[in-house]
Amino acid sequence: MSTMFIGVKEAAEILGTSESYAYKLIQKMNKQMREEGYKGSIIRGRVDRTYFYQQFYGTRDYERRDV
Repeated sequence: MSTMFIGVKEAAEILGTSESYAYKLIQKMNKQMREEGYKGSIIRGRVDRTYFYQQFYGTRDYERRDV
């Protein structure tokens, strides 16, 4: 079972970026969430898993496929 939030390390791994860049993306998504009214589910350095996948993949769920 996956957790409700994605941390910096996991986001960097999923996106293939550095941790510092992933942190900047998480900050941006958390700011967007705050503006959209997601007040209760914002944690510094983490982002809601569903919101993350909606932003990057246009879907609520994403199944990794290793080729």
